[in-house]
Amino acid sequence: MHRHYIEPSRLQSPTLTLVKDEARHLQTVLRVREGDVVELFDGHGLTAAARVAAADRHGLQLELTAAPTRHAPPTCALTLFACVSKGKRMDWTVEKAVELGVQRVVPVISDRTIVRLDEADAEGKTGRWTRVAIEAARQSHAIWLPEIVAPMPLAQTGPLLHSCAPVFVAALVPEAQPMRQVLAGIRAHGALPATAGWFVGPEGDFMPEELRLLRAHGAIAVSLGRQVLRAETAAIWGLCVLGAEWL
Repeated sequence: MHRHYIEPSRLQSPTLTLVKDEARHLQTVLRVREGDVVELFDGHGLTAAARVAAADRHGLQLELTAAPTRHAPPTCALTLFACVSKGKRMDWTVEKAVELGVQRVVPVISDRTIVRLDEADAEGKTGRWTRVAIEAARQSHAIWLPEIVAPMPLAQTGPLLHSCAPVFVAALVPEAQPMRQVLAGIRAHGALPATAGWFVGPEGDFMPEELRLLRAHGAIAVSLGRQVLRAETAAIWGLCVLGAEWL
């Protein structure tokens, strides 16, 4: 069944109108016609089947075939802290993070982050990454849409780190513990965390004082093995490990 994202407030109505621009993907790419059924999702746990009641050059008229279904949230809310990478690498990181079930993406600007954003750039990027997230959720049949936080300096991430503990930070330092060892220690206590975070630095890695700051806020430095991974690869590596452990 084809899927379409709809704003949460609109999914409460038994009938919906999708104007031309909003209906373009369904009409021109998926080529839905009158009588077809699509799945609507609001990114906040609600889905609903809707029949195409009318279709013309102005858009689509949809009618819900049943009351929306509410789905349980993930057992562990994952947050990805990712230093902004250049080009389309950050788009790719957001896309894959959505596919892997994250609940929040925090783009971070560190000392060695190549990309620099002023207020207007940050707003534009946040909007773009939100659109990437919606499309990724649509294609991957995700029920929940992650919050895309506006890019922030690494020094300001402390409150968010505390809100999603435990947070693991990929670190190229001798004292970093193997990820499997850290997770085994948590598993031994028998408690499934309700939240968790994964923090990945830029291509040039963290400055020593940045890593000290993150650890002072409770982040656990972990190693990813013998290879040095690209930033976007490290982001997905950690989400896969944490997802397999707790989602």
